[in-house]
Amino acid sequence: QVQLVESGGGLVQAGGSLRLSCVASGRTFSSYAMGWLRQAPGKEREFVAAISWSGGSTYLADSVKGRFTISRDNAKNTMYLQMNSLKPEDTAVYYCAARRSVVVTFTPDRYDYWGQGTQVTVSS
Repeated sequence: QVQLVESGGGLVQAGGSLRLSCVASGRTFSSYAMGWLRQAPGKEREFVAAISWSGGSTYLADSVKGRFTISRDNAKNTMYLQMNSLKPEDTAVYYCAARRSVVVTFTPDRYDYWGQGTQVTVSS
């Protein structure tokens, strides 16, 4: 079993930055593909970013390319999402997720473990 805890959300003005962290319990963190997903009010949960087990491969949704960066530190059982040039449309609850596989996925339903979510609000 893996438990995921996100932190780092908050209120920021448009153009600002935030860094989200996700700390995982369990010794198998380094063998799992990980991702960040978000859900805005009234909308479906959507893919934001994913990273391979080693951190060697990263993937970003088109809407955040050039602004967000995903990374992980397996020695610390931690994954990060650096968010720059934030826009009001980035406002959502952001979730950290893990998949019991080394294969990265962009599909929310294919993740096996989820954090509780952290709210990110971007004001205009």
